Amino acid sequence: MNSFDYQKATDFDRAWLNFELDLPLKPAANGRANPFYINRPGNPINELVDALLAPFYRPPKFFFSGHRGCGKSTELQHLLSNSNIQKKYWPVNFSIREETDIIDLDFRDVLLAIGSRLFREYRKRGGELPEQLLKELNGWKGKVEKQISTILDGRVSDIELGASIDAFFANAGLKMKLEPATRVELRQIVETDITGLIAIINHIAATIYNQERRIPLVLIDDMDKPDLERARAIFHDRREIMMQPNCAIVYTVSSALFYSKEFDSIRDQALFLPNINLHTASDTDHHLQEGYRTLEKFVNVRVNPSLINPTALDDAITYSGGVFRELARIVRTAIGRARRRKATQLESEDVEWAASEIRNEYRRILDKEDLKLIRKVHESRKLEYSDRLTPLLQLLAILEYRDQENWCDIHPVLRKML
Repeated sequence: MNSFDYQKATDFDRAWLNFELDLPLKPAANGRANPFYINRPGNPINELVDALLAPFYRPPKFFFSGHRGCGKSTELQHLLSNSNIQKKYWPVNFSIREETDIIDLDFRDVLLAIGSRLFREYRKRGGELPEQLLKELNGWKGKVEKQISTILDGRVSDIELGASIDAFFANAGLKMKLEPATRVELRQIVETDITGLIAIINHIAATIYNQERRIPLVLIDDMDKPDLERARAIFHDRREIMMQPNCAIVYTVSSALFYSKEFDSIRDQALFLPNINLHTASDTDHHLQEGYRTLEKFVNVRVNPSLINPTALDDAITYSGGVFRELARIVRTAIGRARRRKATQLESEDVEWAASEIRNEYRRILDKEDLKLIRKVHESRKLEYSDRLTPLLQLLAILEYRDQENWCDIHPVLRKML
């Protein structure tokens, strides 16, 4: 969707599109916030903005996380529309899945992606690189090509030896994403000269700053998708290397890392985006109006209120557990059922059907031990470290909330299973 496509739905067909589950809300063409964007109560993204705007000796690095579907991608996009951020920084926002295979992610892939995207974005926006930097890039590219040729024992490389720097960076990213053999080759080469790659990144960043008078800011999305072991290998084992690029960086990281002992390595620069509180830890029946109003607005900016019965909307919000993506999922599934009924308004029965669909998914994947732990969490609402708790948090079977202290509860659709 382009920015001009974000329009309120007056029928179920358009509403179906407006509740697309993977729809990060890009800023509008004029640089303003997207019309579908909803500011959450006490938005933690303001902490990140303040930290980015604070004075620093070296460009800062931050580690941004939250549960699946809580709105991390949308908040990063919204950050780009902040006028003060635009004045101070020259931003580059991309998904790591565009550059490499996120299932097989390595710290070297991330560094290469940072350098590649800085170079490509600057060229794309009409930036001119000085002759000295072009010579350095050509020298580094030539060394990489020579080593690839050696590894391949003279065979032609898929990286396209002798290609221009622009083509080299574009093709390297594509091959890293699609071809495991090339990924292994490049990792071997980067490993032998990691300081060389970081120097290249820093020279590109310095050139951008010198010409634009703004600090490069790299926002890397979808780095929360790899499993805990890969997240640990990148952000704990190689933390010092990931802090080396001389540009501001916001890394999205797996929420599992926040529930591990290795969290200590990123604690000082970590920011967690919690779910929306719909009730207190002590009383699930007491609706917090601020949370409900926030999610009502999330729905009402996307669809004409006349299409949804107010009781059905209230039910959908309750079942969402305060997770934006879950609410979109419930409403979209309910819309599908309402369309099949040839209805003109979404009713509570449609929402109940959507909730049962999600509950049935959990029935297939939760075992008896999971259900024991879920019952215990529902009774105590305490967030306690446990190896078994982490995957349930990632599955959204258990949801974390914050007020003065952290606490948790189960996904509301699971209450009937207990």
